[in-house]
Amino acid sequence: MEFEAKVYPQIGGFGRYNRVVTVFSWFPNFAVSLNLFCDVFFTLVPESYHCKPDPSLLPSTLLLSNFSRQAYLNLTIPWVNGSGLSHCELYRYPTNLTNFTEKVHREVVPCTRGWQFSKPAGLQSNFVTEWNLVCGNYWKVPLQHICFMTGWILGYILLGTVCDWLGRRRALLLSVSLSGLLGVAVCLSSSPAAFQLLRLCHGTVLAGVFLSSYIARLELCDPSHRLMVSMVSGFFAVFAELLLPGLAVLCGDWPVLQAVTTLPLLLLLSYWCWASVFPESPRWLLATSQIPQAKRCLQLFSIRNGTCMRDEIYPAETLLTEIDVAFPEDPQPQYHHALELRHTRVIWRNCLILAFTLFIGTGIQYCFTRNLHIYSPQFYFGYFLRTLTGALGCVFLCVFVDRVGRRGILLLAAIVTGLSSLLLLALTQYLRGGLVLVLSVLGLLASQALAMLSVFFASEIMPTVVRGGALGLVMAAGSVGMAASSVMELQNNAGYFLHHVVFASFAVLSVLCIMLLPESKRKALPDSLKDGENLRRPPLFLSRGERDSLPLLRTRQPASEYNPDNYSRLVSATRKMLAKETVPYKIVVPSQTPLLPSNNTPQAGRDESS
Repeated sequence: MEFEAKVYPQIGGFGRYNRVVTVFSWFPNFAVSLNLFCDVFFTLVPESYHCKPDPSLLPSTLLLSNFSRQAYLNLTIPWVNGSGLSHCELYRYPTNLTNFTEKVHREVVPCTRGWQFSKPAGLQSNFVTEWNLVCGNYWKVPLQHICFMTGWILGYILLGTVCDWLGRRRALLLSVSLSGLLGVAVCLSSSPAAFQLLRLCHGTVLAGVFLSSYIARLELCDPSHRLMVSMVSGFFAVFAELLLPGLAVLCGDWPVLQAVTTLPLLLLLSYWCWASVFPESPRWLLATSQIPQAKRCLQLFSIRNGTCMRDEIYPAETLLTEIDVAFPEDPQPQYHHALELRHTRVIWRNCLILAFTLFIGTGIQYCFTRNLHIYSPQFYFGYFLRTLTGALGCVFLCVFVDRVGRRGILLLAAIVTGLSSLLLLALTQYLRGGLVLVLSVLGLLASQALAMLSVFFASEIMPTVVRGGALGLVMAAGSVGMAASSVMELQNNAGYFLHHVVFASFAVLSVLCIMLLPESKRKALPDSLKDGENLRRPPLFLSRGERDSLPLLRTRQPASEYNPDNYSRLVSATRKMLAKETVPYKIVVPSQTPLLPSNNTPQAGRDESS
């Protein structure tokens, strides 16, 4: 059945109940964003740190009381031009030295008693300062982020398929339950290895929370509200990102911050008790042929939206009758998975293109944010500027996407991202700092808009029966792009130039790929694989030649003899007549024996004659 044309209007459209459920679907996005962006504070290396002085490396005749603190540090820690005290080395003096001067021969050795850190941004202690992950152990910091993003990749792929098999509501409740437990377990980490493993598992289930709530929210909206509802969820993510620095200052230690960000996930467990605030998607139930469950869900929406008509015996009677006509016998549920995409052509091509654009949108952001850090080393400058560009990207999409179209704005975002990246790649050494900052902010804004619109576009053109798995594959590609920055840091930014060249080239190549996508503006969501295959790209240039080939006489389509709407009304009227028992006369069974025997009593006549 056509959900937007026949089902959606009869249950109240985007009525009051749909709006209430939409509001409750935004809260999971807020909780997930808190746990995603707090990783920035967990792995932030303090701006200044140095080795703790070791008195055993100094001459025994040295009197420490004769030196000030700064002079003592200058004697024990090497000075590096341009960066101050060395981060990873100490001086070791000969033990039998008696005539001490600063020009005496000193040996440089690694740190022996740990490090002294300045206060990280927001937190007093984090993942780095807790286990001294600097110098030779610094590689564990980007490895932690890679593990976290690997968890998101696995979660998008695995739990996206769970969304298609178990439903949006069950996938959300499963993911929320596991994310709450794992969030508490992260607080109790006792080693870097345990922290990395638990963060990997935590990222896996957080991806399921985000994906199931995003899909359920989209399937509750009509075409005119889909974009705005999805972008408002982006503003919830921006609000979470703005709230995190204040939470970090108030919490102080990273386990406390982890517990605070896990609390919203635990509150989402209330959805388990109140099923009405996050019901199952009726579109998915109909698309997978779960007719009894779909009828109950549609009746719930009809009652809550107040669309029960006076002349109907029970809510959504006409709609349920049409479902009975479309499905005479309750069929067996038909579940699908993302592996079936390999048998398709159009859906698989669209999935690959949008995964490619999302990969570019998330991966190229590292090239722009690195310029921000060069312009200003302050952590909060880059952090809040990135958050501001994300909010502006949401506003830009809200204003222009419904007017211009999904494909046109996606093309514009890809062009601006590619041009900004190429200009920075070729002219950075010739431009002033202000122009580099402007190009970096413009590229960051365009790349964030490219990433957000790629996710929204993919959710619209993927069929309902595989929307979870297909959208999960697309978003897994985005997580690979986010992990690319940590790969660069793992190699101490040795391949940064190559990274910039590759992503700038990909951004230019994506412009050609976007032209192959269909347009989904003001169109119904595809439900079956056949519907997804019928989505074709519009022509590049709108042709007006059809005006010269109009027929001279208007042809009318022959009227169909069968109209399902009239048939459903007839069935509804018949049910009302039978229920009210308004029969004008009563049929009385004759008490006398008929004169002529019927065909059923020949033997009785013979017995009487005998």
